Amino acid sequence: MLNNFTYQAEDFTRSIAVADYIAQYRDAERFAACCRGCDNYNRSWCCPPFDFDVEQRLRKYENLLLVATVITPTQKGLPISESRALIRPERIRLDKQLLLLEQKHNALSASYVGSCLYCPEGSCTRPLGGECRHPELVRPSLEAYGFDIGRTTKELFGLELQWGRDGLMPERFIMVCGLFHNDEGVKW
Repeated sequence: MLNNFTYQAEDFTRSIAVADYIAQYRDAERFAACCRGCDNYNRSWCCPPFDFDVEQRLRKYENLLLVATVITPTQKGLPISESRALIRPERIRLDKQLLLLEQKHNALSASYVGSCLYCPEGSCTRPLGGECRHPELVRPSLEAYGFDIGRTTKELFGLELQWGRDGLMPERFIMVCGLFHNDEGVKW
């Protein structure tokens, strides 16, 4: 595991009406199929299938504050196997901020695709039929809700997603989260 890598992170925000985001960027069937092909499907409390109607839950809110975080490692040619270690500090920072805003605005946050931050990998209680150990912290990702993050980053932020190649990290990572709310002027 890498211990001394450095990176730059920058947050970009965009607000959109929830109804517009659902209409323009949600493709529930397409992304449900992607989720079913993932190892975390039905094995993590932040992943589908859900025991609630996603669209009904989201339509309780009028506004969505989207946050795109661009993480750029300062070193080139880092192994993709270290990407979780690189991204983790930013996920922790952003999850904390999202949860604070969620409480302040009686809102609903959507986190990031990937594994849960709160239980050791492979120890989620869901496969065994148990309750989530951290329901106050765990939030599904926008992808898990059926949203197209590639289109979101491209059309709303002017940013193209990049993918690693030949076992190496891309030049940058883009993580997108959101806060569904009913307040005016929510600031990141």
